[in-house]
Amino acid sequence: MNWSAWIRQGNRWLSMLFTATVIANFVTIAAGSAEPPAWVTYSPLPLLFLLLFSGLYLFALPHVTQWRGKARHSA
Repeated sequence: MNWSAWIRQGNRWLSMLFTATVIANFVTIAAGSAEPPAWVTYSPLPLLFLLLFSGLYLFALPHVTQWRGKARHSA
């Protein structure tokens, strides 16, 4: 398995974990207890940043491979 496939699979798993943490966050807030602890409120953020970087990589990948292909053919 190459790097792109690993990053693509990791992005899928991260998105599922991120969704689960956001749902847990809403459930905790909807439970109506006092203000939720900070770790509950901010728990989705590390996953969000990992999703940002892996998503940007996956977004740029086709453009970079196309650019590299043109550079190889013109040389």
